[in-house]
Amino acid sequence: MTVESRYRGRFAPSPTGPLHFGSLVAALGSYLDARSNGGTWLVRIDDIDPPREMPGATASILRSLESHGLTWDGEVVLQSTRIEAYQDALDQLRRAGVTYPCACTRKEIADSQRRFGYTTSAGSNVYPGTCRAGMAAGKSARAERVRIGSAVIGFDDLIQGPVSQDLAAEVGDFVLRRADGLIAYQLAVVVDDAEQRISTIVRGADLLDSTPRQIHLQRLLEVSTPRYAHLPVVVNASGEKLSKQTHAIPLDNHQAAANLTRALRFLGLPSDAGPAGVTELLEWAMRVWNLAHVPHERACAEPG
Repeated sequence: MTVESRYRGRFAPSPTGPLHFGSLVAALGSYLDARSNGGTWLVRIDDIDPPREMPGATASILRSLESHGLTWDGEVVLQSTRIEAYQDALDQLRRAGVTYPCACTRKEIADSQRRFGYTTSAGSNVYPGTCRAGMAAGKSARAERVRIGSAVIGFDDLIQGPVSQDLAAEVGDFVLRRADGLIAYQLAVVVDDAEQRISTIVRGADLLDSTPRQIHLQRLLEVSTPRYAHLPVVVNASGEKLSKQTHAIPLDNHQAAANLTRALRFLGLPSDAGPAGVTELLEWAMRVWNLAHVPHERACAEPG
């Protein structure tokens, strides 16, 4: 299927905490690319992982977006309301014969990885295919995986350039339904992007390695593959990605113009030359926005 011809972008945060500078950079890059192309910009809350979610985070995220002038089109979609759609997609893949039940515990997978050397040079773990031909006698299914075969997925990222991943060598058959019964992120995001007819995904480079898995699922489900642009990730002084786990400081909504100025500078725009107010600053940024301005480095330090 072909990509949607009219630009449709989205920002899809997980409600694990309030927005911080790193998430503002991702939201701003996505927003500017959509608006500068005369497109639609949607907001979706990826709230299908309750153990990681923080009460009140969704409302906090939306307040921060509004305070920074990042207004969205249509209603905000909550993934937690779309479980039936994800189950339908999983059933479709089952009927196609490309999934299988997996009885492996994390310890068993780790033991197999050590025994057979299923670890990439970058240190990421690769599923060794233990249950691919069937579960051992007496075992019960814990999760459900998708067969990746010999798929090598390549695509041209609008910022990072050509990207290729050998799924068998670098990932292995990955999980679609987790041991706790929850639908995995990789499947949910593919289903949502297809239903919302997303044409272009601008997001952080921390998700770059997920993209080949998502393209593989798009092909299996026979839905369109969007264009991708992966922004450099904001890291702290220790080189760690800004996140709740690394104690990233929440955005001060009362300093929206200053926050936007810093984010624009991070994204490669000469923001010091722009106007000071939020509305004027965004209008100016939309006029000068160009993905070619964005640094290619996959991780960059937060500007002071």
